[in-house]
This record gives sequence, structure tokens and C-alpha cells, in this order.
Amino acid sequence: MASLTIGRYVPYNSFIHKMDPRAKLFALIILMVAIFLPYPTYVMSFTIQGIIFLFGVFLLWRSHVSFFRVLKSLAALWIMVIFILIIYVLVPRTTNYPAFDINGFVIYWDSILEAARILLRLVLMIVLSMVLTSSTKPLDLTAALEWYLYPLKLIGFPSHIVAMIISLALRFIPTILDDVERIMKAQSSRGVDFENGHLGTKIKAIVSLIIPLFVSSFIRSDELANAMECRGYDPNAKRTRYRKLHFRAVDFIETFVVLAIFAGCLTLSIMQLDAFKAIWGITTL
Repeated sequence: MASLTIGRYVPYNSFIHKMDPRAKLFALIILMVAIFLPYPTYVMSFTIQGIIFLFGVFLLWRSHVSFFRVLKSLAALWIMVIFILIIYVLVPRTTNYPAFDINGFVIYWDSILEAARILLRLVLMIVLSMVLTSSTKPLDLTAALEWYLYPLKLIGFPSHIVAMIISLALRFIPTILDDVERIMKAQSSRGVDFENGHLGTKIKAIVSLIIPLFVSSFIRSDELANAMECRGYDPNAKRTRYRKLHFRAVDFIETFVVLAIFAGCLTLSIMQLDAFKAIWGITTL
């Protein structure tokens, strides 16, 4: 779990680190929407998501985040992959293209391709979120969230409090994962086996992990609240900032590139012409 980089800021002097956090957050939201747009064919869907994946790999490289660490952090998705595959195999959307037969039970290509598309979307979400959190300081991310939520202040919405809560949650993801690893090592040294044994033994092992983790998290949150109070933090007071956020030329270029990608994805998503489908392949595949 120590290799998981989601929520962990990696300080470097790259152009992505220097970008305005508001532009990076906007790009993340736009690309997330582009990923989940419906496309008429699987070929088109995998092609577009593959292009976005390559774009995300480039951003990871420029953010100095090792792609092998990303692969390690994705290893925990195998349970979700199996679950998704089972769901789509048991409840196929179409029965037009059988893939193979297992003792009379037919598995269709649509089920396999749909599960693969969902998996690729999850991978893209993690990759893009990792780019944002590894290249943006928690305080800058809080400022960006508060800037976007500022219009809601007109109706009395506590935008600053919500932004601070989200920022702290992202900040403490790696800390909690470090606590999990530390507690697992401590419990393993006391004879707790997290890998072997029957179901009852594994449940007891998980309980021995969860309870100390909750206690540690509550202690850490109490210490954080005390530290913020000692420094005079008041969520209802008008706050000033030492560093002001400013859009630069690179931020406008990045926003233009992301909007161009989104416009292309949106155009391909709404185009349902038969001639266009004929270029990309069969209607379903």
C-alpha cells in the first residue's frame, strides 16, 4: 500500500506542477465527462479511451509519477474486475455474438467488451486523479475548490468548509494507507494471518485491523482539529491568502487542448450516422 500515490503530493518543478490548480481541476472534470460519454460502437469507445489513456500516461510522465507505481496501485482492482465480468456474463445486454460455450452456458462478446470498457474507465479515473493529486498541493487544491464553489455562497452554502473537508480527505488518503500497512505489520508480528485461514479467521484478522485503524484515525483527526484551533482557524471568518492564484498562458493552452478533446469526443458521441458506423465497424462491435 505504500506504493499507492493517490492523494500523495510529489514535489517537482515540472510545468504541470506550475499550472494553476483551477485549470487542472477543470481539465480533470472535463476529461472524466469525456470518458463516460456513450459511443455508438465498442471500437470507437476503446479508441477514444485509449487516446485519453495515452494522454494520461504522458501527464504522469511529466508529473514524475512512476507508471509502475500506478500499476501496483491498480492491482487491488482485480476483485472489482471479476465482479463486473460476472455481472455482465450473467446478465448480457445482447445475445447476438457468442464468444464461447461452457457446458451449455453461452458467454457473449458483448459481456466481455462491456466489462473491459468499465475497467478501462476505472483505470482512466485513477490515472487522471493521480495526475491531479501528485502535482497539486492540498492547500492549492482547496483554493481551487473554493473558487469554483464561490457562487454558491450567495445562497448561504458553506463553500470554504466543503472545500476544506474534500482537501483534507484527499490529503489523508496516503496517511491512512500508511497506518494500514503499519498496523498490518504490527498485527502480523503478533501472529495474525491476513492471507491464510478460513472465513472466520479472516474476519477476525480484518477486525483486528479495522478497530486500531479507526482509533488511530479519530486520534489523528482530534490532533488536527486542535492544531487548527491553536492556529486560530475559523471557518466562518473572512480569510485572506498569502499566495494568489493567477491564470497564465500555459493554463489557457491546457484548457483549450482539453476543451478540444472534449468537443471531439462529444461530436463522436452524438454522431449516429450509418455511414460513420460503417467506417468504424459493426453496429455492436
